[in-house]
Amino acid sequence: MNNQPLLIYNTLSRQKELFRPLHEGRVGMYVCGPTVYGDAHLGHARPAITFDLLFRYLLHLGYKVRYVRNITDVGHLEHDADEGEDKIAKKARLEELEPMEVAQYYTNRFHEAMAALNCLPPSIEPHATGHIIEQQQLVQQILDNGYAYESNGSIYFDVEKYDHDHRYGILSGRSLENIKDASRELAGVGEKRNQADFALWKKAQPEHIMRWPSPWSDGFPGWHCECTAMGRKYLGEEFDIHGGGMDLVFPHHECEIAQAVASQGHPMVHYWMHNNMITIGGQKMGKSYNNFITLPEFFAGTHEKLTQAYAPMTIRFFILQAHYRSTVDFGNEALQAAEKGLARLMDGWKLLQRLQDGQKTKGAPQVEVQYVATLSQQCYDAMNDDLNSPQVISALFDACRVINTVNDKKASITSEVAQALRELFHTFAFDILGLTENAGTSNKAREEAFGHVVDMLLEQRSQAKAEKNWALSDKIRDDLAALGFEVKDTKDGYSWSLNV
Repeated sequence: MNNQPLLIYNTLSRQKELFRPLHEGRVGMYVCGPTVYGDAHLGHARPAITFDLLFRYLLHLGYKVRYVRNITDVGHLEHDADEGEDKIAKKARLEELEPMEVAQYYTNRFHEAMAALNCLPPSIEPHATGHIIEQQQLVQQILDNGYAYESNGSIYFDVEKYDHDHRYGILSGRSLENIKDASRELAGVGEKRNQADFALWKKAQPEHIMRWPSPWSDGFPGWHCECTAMGRKYLGEEFDIHGGGMDLVFPHHECEIAQAVASQGHPMVHYWMHNNMITIGGQKMGKSYNNFITLPEFFAGTHEKLTQAYAPMTIRFFILQAHYRSTVDFGNEALQAAEKGLARLMDGWKLLQRLQDGQKTKGAPQVEVQYVATLSQQCYDAMNDDLNSPQVISALFDACRVINTVNDKKASITSEVAQALRELFHTFAFDILGLTENAGTSNKAREEAFGHVVDMLLEQRSQAKAEKNWALSDKIRDDLAALGFEVKDTKDGYSWSLNV
């Protein structure tokens, strides 16, 4: 076990705290996953990459981690479902599909996007629809303890009673009066005793497709129930870390805290962690704002706001360049800068690979092993300071500077020091930051560069022909043919194709 003193920012205490797991050597971590009624967008990528970074680092430190990330596979669980139509059911109705066909399709698409971003799969990925019984049990416990009430077949959490006995708002810092004031603009209390109350179970209307039998009505659980029920099932009544986007602090995670205390008498989570938002033009990027760009659109470059396609590793690097608690504003210029920065990092790695036997240059200063040890400590210090990935990247760029100095014969390096530098680079760039070597550019950009190289060779062949250098002209043609290229001379010059 690596005894690095890891500090993480706890949203609950609003300060950095020394991470002390409940069980020695083991960590329980729950992260809110996507609602699968459409493709994941850049805003979904940020929590996925943030908590993948944490997952990777905890594993690196030697912990055995149970990482649980849920799938919300029914759209009505996204809100209290007091009004409006289930988003998955709506899409199923419009496309004449079963709701679970929609959910499965977009779950598969989400997995493909996460794999492209090199996010490790979670230890357990429970689905909300697969844990209706556990959610009903949670509701019944809250009812039995007097913190919920039935109204016309629906069950609501009694926020005012809970706030009297405990405190509602400890995560977000809101008071019940603030919440009531913010709720007055909503139409009528309806079934609720208080507008601040939230649904634990909703009676389904006749037209509602997704429904389950319960002691109270045929209906469905409220959105907040799923994470509390599934977190407790797989991680126990108390576990270490609960994470998600900052937009989930209120009401979702606030309601989760209340549900846990109301059902079992004590809090469930020790450390709450939240990543900040991706913005576009200063506004949060999200489906509710209709200003999002999906990850497949980023990878293919097909959205009108994109000037090019961006490789998955460019997206990952772009997100890791900022601290997870800071906002990141989308822009093509920022993504292009990330693309260049990532290419520089990977070029440094490739040069380092060539220095396996070291490189001695007469009269040049020696790269000392102490430099690598200092750089390694800088990387650990950054990661232990609330996952400061930008500082890790800065340290790796300094390593690239030294590598380039050696390559330019302005410094010498022994094989032992080169190996130590390779191990450091691989540990932090690949194992912890989760970058991959095939990171440089998008498929489209690679294809364009590939084509330019072939055209350049054929221009040289045309020049050779004009100079009657038939030997060189034939060699270029034959060498391209050996690689699978078919070259045809035309009256306008040439054409080529790749036969694979």
